[in-house]
Amino acid sequence: MRHPRIFLAGDSSVTSRPRSMAPMVGWGQVLQLFVHGAEVVNAARAGSSSRSFLERGRLAWILDRLAPGDLLLVSFGLIDMKPGDGRFTEPFGDYQWFLRQYAHGARERGAHPVFVTSHERRVFDGHGNLRRPLGLYPAAMRELAAALSVPLVDLNEWSVGWWRQAGPQGTKDLFLYLAPGEHPNYPDGISDNTHLRGHGATECARYVAAEMRAQSLLTPEHFRNLDADIPETVIEFLDDDVFEQLTKERVGNLGGIPAQRGHGTVLESGVRR
Repeated sequence: MRHPRIFLAGDSSVTSRPRSMAPMVGWGQVLQLFVHGAEVVNAARAGSSSRSFLERGRLAWILDRLAPGDLLLVSFGLIDMKPGDGRFTEPFGDYQWFLRQYAHGARERGAHPVFVTSHERRVFDGHGNLRRPLGLYPAAMRELAAALSVPLVDLNEWSVGWWRQAGPQGTKDLFLYLAPGEHPNYPDGISDNTHLRGHGATECARYVAAEMRAQSLLTPEHFRNLDADIPETVIEFLDDDVFEQLTKERVGNLGGIPAQRGHGTVLESGVRR
């Protein structure tokens, strides 16, 4: 019997990192720690929006390999909100249209799409209140998931609760905050409010896996370590040459995949754009 596979389409919050970028970790990089008898194929790429991932052939690469019973986890939003570079989408416009292509593409191949809202950025105001710079993107994904009956893992809402509890100081241990000289990959130090370190990424992956089990997206025997203490020393990083090779190879032919939204598309809200 063929084991199911879990394909990941997403941005830098999901992608697997090379050694030269450690200790930065995407949650997709460590999802396999919580999955048994199912291969995680992390095709997420840094800097990708729902638009650019499709338009550059990365979704096509996944769809060419999806088989009945596989899962396609889709997580975008961090880059969709950035203007310019041909990556921007409007939450209740192009963003939903592009997400729809992922869901339809998976289902046409007998696979199962799953939407995962992006974890929130680490942005606090002067009074210690967590801001929510992702704005309406999580809400737009929730709306589309309900409209298409696509399972939803609301990592965004869960992360907001954790970031608020940890506070401005505690979240620095979850995100990529390093003092000068603390790590050889970042000799000048770094203060990154978007990307996670090992513990933050591992707990996000644990939550995703736990939700997949709770929603019966795979049978219970496919999950492991959901209550285990996971040390950061077990996290594996790609060799840089392997990372570069995978980045170049995991691009397919768009074929019949629509590359852009046509004029007059009806959105989930019923508004015609």
